[in-house]
Amino acid sequence: MHDLNKSALESVCREFVIACQGVLSWTWDSRFDTALAEFFIDNKDRVRAIVERYLSIAWDSSNIGKAPDIVQMIVNDLGGLRPGQLLFISDPIHDVFIYGVWWPWGDGKTISFRVAPYDKRLSDAEIAELITQFKGWFGL
Repeated sequence: MHDLNKSALESVCREFVIACQGVLSWTWDSRFDTALAEFFIDNKDRVRAIVERYLSIAWDSSNIGKAPDIVQMIVNDLGGLRPGQLLFISDPIHDVFIYGVWWPWGDGKTISFRVAPYDKRLSDAEIAELITQFKGWFGL
């Protein structure tokens, strides 16, 4: 994905939400400031195919140590990656990107997927505004 500006970020998020209609239902996870969807493992291939269309770079516990610093910072903020968990990124070399976190539950039946924007150029106040806009794009 190319470098995103805010309008391109909105466009990608809205397209992603449309692609997920009928597959995922979104809620807000205030713990991580992310949109959150939970789904049964039976849908994992369908959901992953959608995710990979928009977030094409994947990191897991075996390769996260080789990720760019910004990606490792996000993973640290999320508490790390355990085996089976994945971090999807649109393109971390750019200033603005989208990331998603794939977290299988210990029950072997459910997976959580969290998604959020990231813009390394923004102040805390600007990030808060971006999160407000992002929530609107996801209908939250």
